[in-house]
Amino acid sequence: MRKKSTKTSSKGKKSSISLKPIIAFFSDERFKVSLGVFLLAFAIILCLSFTSYFFTWKSDQSILDVSIGKLLGKNTFQVENWIGKIGAILSNRFIHDWFGVASFSFVASFAVFGFNLLNIKLTKPWHFFFLSMIFTIWASIALASVFSDNFFMVGGAHGYFIFKWISGLIGVPGAYAFVLLSLFVIVLYSFKNSLSWIKSKLHKVSSVKKEDLEEKSNDDFDIIESAGDAVIVDGEHDEEAAKVVFDEIDEPQKDEEIVEIDEINSEIEENEIEENPDDSGLDFDVNELTEEDELSEEEIDSDMMQEFDPTKDLEYYKFPSIEILTDYPTRKADVTRDELNANKDRIVKTLRDYKIEISRITATIGPTVTLYEIVPAPGVRISKIKNLEDDIALSLAALGIRIIAPIPGKGTIGIEVPNSKPETVSMRSVLKSAKFQESTFELPIALGKTISNETYVFNLAKTPHLLVAGATGQGKSVGVNAIITSLLYKKHPAHLKFVLVDPKMVELSIYSMIEKHYLAKMPDEESCIVTDVTKVVPVMNSLCIEMDNRYALLTKARVRNIVEYNTKFISRKLNPNNGHKFMPYIVVIIDEFADIIVQEGKQVEAPISRLAAKARAIGIHLIVATQRPSTDVITGVIKANFPTRIAFKVTNGHDSKTILDSTGANQLIGRGDMLISETGKISRVQCAFIDTPEVELLVEHIGKQQGYPNPYELPLPEVAEGGGGGGSLNANEKDELFEEAARLVVRHQQGSTSLIQRKMSIGYNRAGRIIDQLEAAGVVGPYEGSKARQVLYPDEYSLEQYLNSLNENK
Repeated sequence: MRKKSTKTSSKGKKSSISLKPIIAFFSDERFKVSLGVFLLAFAIILCLSFTSYFFTWKSDQSILDVSIGKLLGKNTFQVENWIGKIGAILSNRFIHDWFGVASFSFVASFAVFGFNLLNIKLTKPWHFFFLSMIFTIWASIALASVFSDNFFMVGGAHGYFIFKWISGLIGVPGAYAFVLLSLFVIVLYSFKNSLSWIKSKLHKVSSVKKEDLEEKSNDDFDIIESAGDAVIVDGEHDEEAAKVVFDEIDEPQKDEEIVEIDEINSEIEENEIEENPDDSGLDFDVNELTEEDELSEEEIDSDMMQEFDPTKDLEYYKFPSIEILTDYPTRKADVTRDELNANKDRIVKTLRDYKIEISRITATIGPTVTLYEIVPAPGVRISKIKNLEDDIALSLAALGIRIIAPIPGKGTIGIEVPNSKPETVSMRSVLKSAKFQESTFELPIALGKTISNETYVFNLAKTPHLLVAGATGQGKSVGVNAIITSLLYKKHPAHLKFVLVDPKMVELSIYSMIEKHYLAKMPDEESCIVTDVTKVVPVMNSLCIEMDNRYALLTKARVRNIVEYNTKFISRKLNPNNGHKFMPYIVVIIDEFADIIVQEGKQVEAPISRLAAKARAIGIHLIVATQRPSTDVITGVIKANFPTRIAFKVTNGHDSKTILDSTGANQLIGRGDMLISETGKISRVQCAFIDTPEVELLVEHIGKQQGYPNPYELPLPEVAEGGGGGGSLNANEKDELFEEAARLVVRHQQGSTSLIQRKMSIGYNRAGRIIDQLEAAGVVGPYEGSKARQVLYPDEYSLEQYLNSLNENK
């Protein structure tokens, strides 16, 4: 033990000794002087490059669109900035892309730091830097508010876009008021004596007004004089004496007055409550509605006796019997005691080979995997066990080992080992479970069984959206069928509608038989199941309109969610003559999302993100499935709005991280083995198996019964007129090179002024006017600072169609 302690102490000495030369280098006076001179030189370079920018920016602008590597590496590019290419890049970045003229504050900051390192103490450098940064941000916005129409570079892109954003929120007058108010707050916090100075000025103004009032009213003067004898000396106010009196007398008096006022107000409120005891007991539901939404007395007398029944139109509807589903035999006896002991011995031996001791090990047999929980000996690092994942898999000769280190909520480490003969979890056994039968969830979904053989049931209404991903043939389609089956066994057609999107045209087509019971579609559509990818965006936009309409009804009813609204409607507290109606839940299932993203791109991502962000309160829930879980399909926007995710087996750890933000899905054994991430907690579940013949019998049972005359209709989406952007372009002001420039931009997929200037050999000003016209026509997107504008047309064919429509409308 002594030898070990001496070794560790010697290591600590070596590490401390190794840091001494580094510390000595940075604390050396020569280093400080060198760094100070460098900062001063850099400040001068910045000042010259910034000043030169105002004279040379027009000639250098087109060259700066080239990548920095090409600009610095090739001598063919010549700039006119006084400091050369570096100066042109720095000045363009600071003045054009960032803060405009306010960027000169960086010159002052670097100069202050440089002088400070040379022992010339002008001010506190970090305090000055913090204040200058705040002033830079404010000055950029303020200058942009004044010169945005004439000189874009005065405030820079930062000030320009922030001022536009603020003015869009609170209007232009409000934006100017915000700029002035922010200046007041900055001054207030930047200078210590600013508040006392403002108070003194206000005190002088109030004292002047007080003297004027004293001259006008003699009675008031007598009262004031009697109260202020302590502070009047020879007919004049002694300022120091007055301050003492304000500090020692006035403030306590104000506090006492506040207490007395509060006591009086509370007494008044109590008296009002006692005088009107029935006010608080009024019918809250009737008072909170507008007069238009209130039911008449006759309606209350006739209809309030009985609650509204949304299932009355299909009152003879019979839920499908559990006997429709197949009961697969269980194989619990296949995991024998000998297999458990053998696996336990191999795990213990493998850990001991790496000098890892464990104090206890237990086994929990699941349908497809067995969980071995081990308690490591004191002093054993968890990461050491985690790194032995492949070695344990080798010793057990298992398909895939997953280590949970540690198990959440327990002081143990879990090792999941696949069973040699996995059990088939039937959909029938899951739906027969008491957990599902007794569930009171709004949208209960029974997915399968956990490692502890418990039925996994969750509420889709609280999820609120679901992202399903997995490689081909790993059980993703079966999982989607299990979700639909769970809802069909629990929800009446009046309470639930599906919107099914199936680009493969074979996975969800089996549910077409229940279109008049459970499916929803847009008017004039032949099929309820969307198989044409080009119709996905209109359907999503239609759902957005349905969402907005439902929120309008919730606002009129003064409730927060669909549960409260339907409860109030069922109790007949909402008038159907004013547009109120019972709202069924709408579950949107999108299969093969990757195929849709490839063809429709961000046009479909925008409405889906909007629905995912807002639709949960009004009962619209999304289930998105894909077999290609790459980052270009499951983007950050999609992941942010889908907190609950299901991952079947994937090919690599990168795909697993894309879905779950952690590895593990790549180590599943397939055939319905999945990981569910719910609010950060990951659970391993064996998905319930439901075969196609079972789904056919289920759908046939529902389809034979009486349904509604028509499927549930979604509102028609608004069709935008014109092409991609729908902007307004005056045909008389259109440049002669407009169409040629549009083709050039679409061909190169780059909306850049410099591109038009170079390729068409025209001046910068004309190229800028053409790019503005392209933006107004919807060919390119808005200005995005240093980045090129987004081109809104994917190919020249679609552009030519739009240009022809423009020419026809002349």
